[in-house]
Amino acid sequence: MWLHLRGKGHDVARCTIERLYREQGWQGALRLKKIRTTIGDPAAERPLDRVDRQFWASRPNQLWVADFTYVATWAGTVYVAFIFDVFSRRIVGWRAATRMTTDLVLDTLEHAIWTRRQAGITDLSGLIHHTDAGSQYVSFASTQRLIDEGVDPSVGSAGDAYDNALAESQIGLYKAELIRPEGPWRGVEHIELETLNWVDFFNNERPHEALDDLTPMAAEKLHYAAKNELTPID
Repeated sequence: MWLHLRGKGHDVARCTIERLYREQGWQGALRLKKIRTTIGDPAAERPLDRVDRQFWASRPNQLWVADFTYVATWAGTVYVAFIFDVFSRRIVGWRAATRMTTDLVLDTLEHAIWTRRQAGITDLSGLIHHTDAGSQYVSFASTQRLIDEGVDPSVGSAGDAYDNALAESQIGLYKAELIRPEGPWRGVEHIELETLNWVDFFNNERPHEALDDLTPMAAEKLHYAAKNELTPID
């Protein structure tokens, strides 16, 4: 909140924010234990783990991590899938559906590819797309779509959340900041609308400690600005 207010031009001390929170009995969003949604077959063939829990990238489009979660609504369970760029923590793709099928993760992937193409990035070769060992992610259709784009698929071990810890952590923020405090939820349309607003906030306004308190969009803009300054002029 202190960073958000300073970003809006309000000169307020951090201790003042802390005092007001104490007086009002407020606290930040808390994470709860995640329930598994993607359950894989340990014996099934799948791509290699190219990440080995090293969730770090020196540039955008070097490493993406993907996962999905569930949301209970009055109309039934809704599944929401995300793809995050590890460098900037930016949500580059997301989708909501009433079934956790391969189409859900494929649509999310298409959204991420479209997001980067809108920025003029058409060549994703060298990118690693990392997921857990859920059947949706290790399906032939998902793997082939990545290969078609020149993207290297990477899959962690079955049943081990630490092998996709960054995606798990990012989705934990989604559940803690939006889903739990803003419910109850009516159905998939309600989830889609509010997730759209939250993603815009997450990418453009929410500071991240891992980014030196920059927003994902600011981190990417700063990277490309520095890269352009270093580009030699003929």
